[in-house]
Amino acid sequence: MNLSELKSFLDEKVAEYNQPKFVESDPIQIPYQFQRKEDIEIAAFLTATIAWGNRKMINNNAKRMMDLLGNSPYDFVMNHTEDDLESLQSFVHRTFNGTDFIFFIKALKNIYENHGGLETAFSTSKNKRLQENISKFKELFFSIPHPERTRKHVSDPNKGSAAKRINMFLRWMVRNDNTGVDFGIWKRISPSQLSCPLDVHSGNVARKLGILKRKQNDGKALLELDTALRKLDPNDPVKYDFALFGLGVFEKF
Repeated sequence: MNLSELKSFLDEKVAEYNQPKFVESDPIQIPYQFQRKEDIEIAAFLTATIAWGNRKMINNNAKRMMDLLGNSPYDFVMNHTEDDLESLQSFVHRTFNGTDFIFFIKALKNIYENHGGLETAFSTSKNKRLQENISKFKELFFSIPHPERTRKHVSDPNKGSAAKRINMFLRWMVRNDNTGVDFGIWKRISPSQLSCPLDVHSGNVARKLGILKRKQNDGKALLELDTALRKLDPNDPVKYDFALFGLGVFEKF
């Protein structure tokens, strides 16, 4: 396929998968329980943090997270007591456990109380790509006393990570095309700055389509994929995540 044919093919797949029915099986369904901006972004951030492995298990455990937060995540973050935090100790999703969950709540409180909230924390510069912003966010997130084990649950692009889960969270918050999937509630970041949430599915499909050569799903592969997707649509390159993911997961492309 030449560039024009590839764009036409992928645009059709975006239209097919970027639909409200996509929400039904996707972890993005969790923040859709909420109306308040802060509730949506906290629910989305926590859900994206545990978004690896079986999708049904991700959804079930993210729902359990919200239950443990009294289904009022922002209120819990801002007003929790030590006893409230202790109730989170039982949580576990793969290697993310109660110790990690408790620290995430403390770090989020610090960000909302002292640093203007999550949107401000990710809007530190106007780079064409957000990978440097993600690195700075990690520094800020762990700027209060923290368990060393918890650092691995926030990716750092400056250390070669593709930061799949944070890039997915940012897609949810920033893209706004009125299709009923992504929220588009953040206005300080442009969709043109977003990077594709590169995982095994999107990576394998991208390689089969010839738009990704690198074999590892790391930061260098993400830059290569970003460059290719920006040629297809410089204003909204990450809409193609729907096409790559859908082809991989639903069509076994």
